Amino acid sequence: MNNRLRWGILGCGNVTEVKSGPAYQQTPGFVVQAVMRRDATKAADYARRHHVPVWYSDADALINDPQVDAVYIATPPDSHLMYALKVAAAGKICCVEKPMALNTQQCAEMNAAFAAAGVPLFVAYYRRSLPRFLQIKQWLDSGRIGIVRHVQWNFSRSANPLDLTGAANWRTDPAQAGGGYFVDLASHGLDLLMYLLGDITQVQGQALNQQGLYAAEDAVTAQWQFAPDAAGHIATGSGFWHFGTDGRRDAVEIIGSKGHIRFSVFQDESLQLTVQGVTEEVFIENPPHIQQYHVANIAAQIRGELQHPSSGDSALRATAVMEQILAGRA
Repeated sequence: MNNRLRWGILGCGNVTEVKSGPAYQQTPGFVVQAVMRRDATKAADYARRHHVPVWYSDADALINDPQVDAVYIATPPDSHLMYALKVAAAGKICCVEKPMALNTQQCAEMNAAFAAAGVPLFVAYYRRSLPRFLQIKQWLDSGRIGIVRHVQWNFSRSANPLDLTGAANWRTDPAQAGGGYFVDLASHGLDLLMYLLGDITQVQGQALNQQGLYAAEDAVTAQWQFAPDAAGHIATGSGFWHFGTDGRRDAVEIIGSKGHIRFSVFQDESLQLTVQGVTEEVFIENPPHIQQYHVANIAAQIRGELQHPSSGDSALRATAVMEQILAGRA
């Protein structure tokens, strides 16, 4: 990386405005060279506002631009496979938004393509790189709460006003998103839990559509177990996710033999470590561009300094867990 790695962004929508786009621009060694959106007016506007030199309304033009070295795919999940295969065929580094694809078969096809091309595929499960969650991992790895016995995640929120109007919403269209808000949001937390505690090896779930506002599920429950740790201990887990309740809940509790850890997946709240009845609270603020550390770790892997924690292989496992949970659709 003696020269700057030039990125192209496919799908410069809301997620790229603050969460991710500026992170690629501000990471040393990276520059955003081009952006693409099917709406040419919006693509040109994004490029102007973010000082990106080139814009396209055609994905193939961006992918095959010789001035683009790497591609960040920030489109809805139904297009991830198509675009990723084209990026792999062009022999370019890629990062794809989460969830990685519509199903594990598509994820596996993407992984095979990048392995054959000999270039890395990253997935934007950026919580694996955030300092607030690395603190939790440090507590767990150092044995602060002893042997992990169980993890519980409760998440709910009230119905989205957009859905109450009956308007189109790709996030609740299984054909575009692979599911509903569960796939969109729970994927972050389930992937994070596997980063913290190891792979989920057995899982079963139940999924319902209780409100009838859209085609996807809006009420999901699940229980699972993790792979044995180095000493052979097996932790269990459970969770519920609902998108039509009286208000917002987002609470994770990891319970061990000597203490417990409480935190939120999405809210900027203090982390709580309780050992022998004494609670320690730590607040670690998220960066202004939430994918900052994730993108910095991409740069670090390219420099040969570390292995990025979120790869196509790890992201496939998150998709597999969600598939198994949603297999219990009523």
